Amino acid sequence: MIRHSPVLIALWLLSACSLAPDYRPPELATPAAYKEVTPWQAAQPADALVRGPWWECFGDATLNGLETQIESGNPDLAAAAARYREAQAVAAQAAAGLAPQAVLAGDLSANRQSKERPLRGAAQPNNYGANEVGAAAGYEFDFWGRIANQAAAGAATAEARAADLATMRLSLQAALADQYFTLRGLDRQAALLDDSATAYQKALDLTEMLFKGRIAPGIDVSRARTQLESVHAQRADIALRRAAAEHAVAVLVGKPASDFSLPVQRSAFALPAIPAGIPSALLQRRPDIAAAERRVAAANQLVGAAKAAFYPSLSLGLLGGFDSTRLSLLSLPDAIWSIGPGISLPLLDGGRLDAEEAASYARLNEAGANYRSVVLNAFREVEDNAARLRWLEQEGASLDQAADAARQTLDAVTALYRQGIASYLEVVTAQQARLQSEQAQLDVQTRRLLADVGLIRALGGGWS
Repeated sequence: MIRHSPVLIALWLLSACSLAPDYRPPELATPAAYKEVTPWQAAQPADALVRGPWWECFGDATLNGLETQIESGNPDLAAAAARYREAQAVAAQAAAGLAPQAVLAGDLSANRQSKERPLRGAAQPNNYGANEVGAAAGYEFDFWGRIANQAAAGAATAEARAADLATMRLSLQAALADQYFTLRGLDRQAALLDDSATAYQKALDLTEMLFKGRIAPGIDVSRARTQLESVHAQRADIALRRAAAEHAVAVLVGKPASDFSLPVQRSAFALPAIPAGIPSALLQRRPDIAAAERRVAAANQLVGAAKAAFYPSLSLGLLGGFDSTRLSLLSLPDAIWSIGPGISLPLLDGGRLDAEEAASYARLNEAGANYRSVVLNAFREVEDNAARLRWLEQEGASLDQAADAARQTLDAVTALYRQGIASYLEVVTAQQARLQSEQAQLDVQTRRLLADVGLIRALGGGWS
């Protein structure tokens, strides 16, 4: 046994060989700083960092409760989890090729042979039994790393599926927050329209009273009624849009829309405080970036497997058991065994192996291009949402001043109208200006919440 040790060691060393290219994640020139958010510093991929319940930064108990229902109720997340488990199983199948294989088998059969069979012996019976029981074992020496590379590719693919699952989870959480804040924004728009309808009803009552007293013309009454009915129409449209948002929330938490409802809530939300500097580690925590990188790694390993197919394949087989024409098989004279190596080397394949190798390199290049695309889009999404927050803050400040001015104008014009100094057309114009400015105020507040959610998603789940 000792004298064969150098041979066994050499075989073991050969089995550790791999023809896959040295793997390096695709290089991508990254900016020294975000345009919209500073400062930025280089970091390594960190998708394993804990994200935590990022939605709690908005301080809404109802949203917190809804977000926790996604994990158990959303069917899309359940499907992504099933795809991950499938990838794990496929990876385990590929890794099984690295271990010896063994099987136990048996066969019982009754047979009849033709009397005219060529080369049939004179003493051979027409009818005979062929019964066999035994075990077979085999092991392929992975000299060129074909099986190991396939197993590594399977493991990398499973990791990519795990990242896909995390991407799906983050996307669903962000989508739920989007729909929830949209719904709450509509609640506040509805409250504004209800208040406006009450004020417009009072204005209509005033014009009708003045008309009956022959102080105001009939056109003032029609203008006041037009204003009131216009607000009623807008209120109906808000109710329609709220219903659609509520139905979307129901689907995201895995409940039928017919059995789901959210009570009206008209209070404002506090915007989360965003730190002055957002480190790039948070961007690199994005699970879709991790998934894209691991698909590059898997494609790289499959290049090695394709290249190994050009080289000889050596396996060792072992067979042992009993073979007899009788049913009493387990007797020593009926024992059979076979042991020995097998080798195969492709000679002529019509260019199939060359095509498979070329295809593996093409898949590697495609995976690298997809990785770069995901990273570039990640930077774009961070910049987009940071820009939205910055400019919406300025827009909101201007709208706050505009709304204050519109309210002052309406109060002044209404007082002048009561005194008979101003026309009702001026009142209508002031009413429209006030409503539009306050609606724009609420719209910007909702858009700022959605931009916060977008930035959290772009950074892979918050900034904590």
